[in-house]
Amino acid sequence: MSIELDKTYDPKQNEDKIYRTWEKSGYFNPDKLPQDHKKPYSITMAPPNVTGSLHMGHALENTLIDILIRQKRMAGYKTLWVPGTDHAGIATQNVVEKELKKQGLTRHDLGREKFLKKVWAWREKYGDIILEQLKKLGCSCDWTRTAFTMNPDYQETVKKVFLHYYEKKWIYQGERVINWCPRCQTSLSDLELEHKEEKSHLWHIKYPLVQPKNNLKHITVATTRPETMLGDTAVAVHPQDKKYKELIGQKIILPLVNREIPIVADQVVDPEFGTGAVKVTPAHSMVDAEIAQRHNLPFIKIISDRGRMTKQASQRFASLNILDARQKVIEQLKKQGLLEKIEDYSHQVPHCDRCHTAIEPLISKQWFLKMDKLAQKAIKAVKDGQIKFHPQRWEKVYFDWLNNIKDWCISRQLWWGHKIPIKGTDDVLDTWFSSALWPLATLGWPEKTKDLEKFYPTSLIASARDILHLWITRMVFSGLEFTKKVPFKDVLIHATILTKQGKRMSKSLGTGIDPLELISQYGSDATRFGLVYQSLGGQAIHFSEENILMGKKFANKIWNASRFVLGQTKDVNKLATRLPNKLTPADKLILKQLKTTIEKVNKDLDNFRFGQAAHLLYDFFWHDFCDKYLETAKKQNNPETKQILIHVLLNSLKLLHPFMPFVTEAIYQKTPFKEKELIMIENWPKA
Repeated sequence: MSIELDKTYDPKQNEDKIYRTWEKSGYFNPDKLPQDHKKPYSITMAPPNVTGSLHMGHALENTLIDILIRQKRMAGYKTLWVPGTDHAGIATQNVVEKELKKQGLTRHDLGREKFLKKVWAWREKYGDIILEQLKKLGCSCDWTRTAFTMNPDYQETVKKVFLHYYEKKWIYQGERVINWCPRCQTSLSDLELEHKEEKSHLWHIKYPLVQPKNNLKHITVATTRPETMLGDTAVAVHPQDKKYKELIGQKIILPLVNREIPIVADQVVDPEFGTGAVKVTPAHSMVDAEIAQRHNLPFIKIISDRGRMTKQASQRFASLNILDARQKVIEQLKKQGLLEKIEDYSHQVPHCDRCHTAIEPLISKQWFLKMDKLAQKAIKAVKDGQIKFHPQRWEKVYFDWLNNIKDWCISRQLWWGHKIPIKGTDDVLDTWFSSALWPLATLGWPEKTKDLEKFYPTSLIASARDILHLWITRMVFSGLEFTKKVPFKDVLIHATILTKQGKRMSKSLGTGIDPLELISQYGSDATRFGLVYQSLGGQAIHFSEENILMGKKFANKIWNASRFVLGQTKDVNKLATRLPNKLTPADKLILKQLKTTIEKVNKDLDNFRFGQAAHLLYDFFWHDFCDKYLETAKKQNNPETKQILIHVLLNSLKLLHPFMPFVTEAIYQKTPFKEKELIMIENWPKA
């Protein structure tokens, strides 16, 4: 009997239904896979924030992982993809605080305990939304193993790790210059900063010499922040700058404060910036703090945690906010004739990416983790080949950061998060401290679980480049420190998706694209294939919706070609997948092309060349199979040709399944020649 497919493929009618079938089968869980699936293959999902919703970066990253998981599952591996979410300390606390603000309340009105109850209630209501969205994308994660960085067992793991470092005396408390958000009232990691270009000025200020030299009465410095001069403890010049060579070691008078400070020579100074002489404010600049340490300069904190001037800025400026203090400093300098000139100047200013307040670098008492020995472990693991980067060029970026690493500020002044387990400390740990343990904790460490024994080290981790250091590098040294093994063998750094014009996507600026809208309009398969088709190994993808439309047309082509082939099967028995002995030149050619495609796709996937594999499959199926062989098959019209049609179609569906899982499963369920209950556990094609 002939097999009928609907005239057109409708993703909306099929995708949710197919996904429920996959979930019901239990095959996302490696423990439920058939017995011939033996060799383990595991990946842990980069945990999205509980505050998040699916964006294009998530869509690309998780599509690439799903391709690998589905291909390995079909190849007979016992595949595990662990999903989960991150508690996202500052982001989540900020969201809940905004909700309270609508009621005229602050977290302090509630107190810590009641506020945390509010956060947990919010998390229960909204925290798993992004995981449900990943199901729309077709992600074949084992949802029975879904992890969360604030689960009780995860909290115990984090505590154990902190105490391990503390007992080794690698965790200490000290005063350092850190990124500080005056609004959120916490230190921030570099990733929690958003740099915005601001049009401002470069103020050229005269600092009088204590002892004029060769008719030179002052040295001029250029600064974008004149208000911070109140905390200057030196002026620095480059040691080889001929303009200032004779002034090195001389003293100058700090304007408005009348404090004597030295002129020092330091290699970090850029002779081409401004006048070549820079003010050194150690308590309010990370670079200046390093200069101060090299030259034994004092630290004077002139800006408070609330973003106001302190008494150390002198009584006349105390309590002013930063902008008012800046204006007053400029006025005073003008009165005293010490403002040489003002230039227009644009520069990047860091802001808190949650509340958009300008960040203040300031000295603060925080908890730090010593990084020297941990960094060396992470360097050695890659140099020894235990971990490989794809593309390999990211190795250099990894080494450069680790070779210049500073001790890690691990404390945050928040209520939501992993509380530092030291008596009398209200701080919580940096979110990255807990997420650095992700591959370990999600597989059950520190307990000796079956998952840890079977699936650790994991096979691969995938991420965008912006969290290479903040997350991937930290997982490497954490895994080595606590298991003596690397946490994964391959690191895949995928492209960043930009707008068609090459700019970063931003929801707030209206340049972001919601992948769920693409899925709704074109279907999940089209969205996946269109994204992967553009992923050819570069650092960025200039997104074009035309590729998603192409993916939709390709899905329809697969459907229509399958409809034609299955319509020819009424006189072909169940042994149709066996190849006939009698072959025409056209038969031989398509079989040769199929063999070559299988070989090349396997090689591309082994080397994480997803885009290249997608192009190969597209060209083979659309041009070699549909445009040429199907037309020849209509003319040949014999039982042998029909067997070739079925053979090529089934193998094509298998090859395409990791890329376009829904349409291939929908077609597979209609064919009488299937050998397995689902295409997702079919045998992966071998050349």
